[in-house]
Amino acid sequence: MNTAIFTIIAVLPSIIWLLFYLRKDKHPEPNKMVVKVFSWGILITLAVLVLELLYVNALQRFSLQNVGILLIGGWAFIEEYFKYFVVKTKVLRSPEFDEPTDAMLYMIIAALGFAAGENILLLNNLYILGTPLNQMLGLTSGRLVSAVFLHTLSSGIVGYFLARSLLLKKERKSFVGIGIIIATCLHGFYNYIIMKIGSPNDKLIFLLVAFLISLAIIVSLAFKKLNKIKSICNI
Repeated sequence: MNTAIFTIIAVLPSIIWLLFYLRKDKHPEPNKMVVKVFSWGILITLAVLVLELLYVNALQRFSLQNVGILLIGGWAFIEEYFKYFVVKTKVLRSPEFDEPTDAMLYMIIAALGFAAGENILLLNNLYILGTPLNQMLGLTSGRLVSAVFLHTLSSGIVGYFLARSLLLKKERKSFVGIGIIIATCLHGFYNYIIMKIGSPNDKLIFLLVAFLISLAIIVSLAFKKLNKIKSICNI
């Protein structure tokens, strides 16, 4: 029963954000596609976990596990690429993918699924380890919200570059690559702050909040920019 409850708690923040973003879409996507992409976002977390463990083992083999930028940056890149991979393989060739804003929207949906998968693994792992409930909630309460937000925003940026590449119909790989690199840097910065925060009263929390708010504004402006294109240009 506890496993089921923790799973619901883990998925709930993603569902809330999903409903929020879907309401911003003037031409709603089919529920079937939304569920499909969200579900694949959850499933891909298992592949990402395996790759991240292999990556850490590779760093250890070359005695590089203490090089923070390689560890944090590598993890961030793997996650950002595989969220894009879901959209690339499950959405791009679909007839439902017909507007520039769809690139951002589906990237966000995949990211929300991925974040839900991460939270499911985290909470259930803490439960298996016998972590007391109050300590478990203390460890995860901030992450359940901020990590979901971070995944959403970083993938939104990748989605913007994906949309621009489709509209230009040239240098697609270069544009998407730039988007993934930018998202990786932002994601890595978030991970660095999270690792440095030592207590609920740490001043770095204010930096984290300011960072996420600034990123949210940028993504919102990018979405509005694509929305203006939507009325005159379909993908």
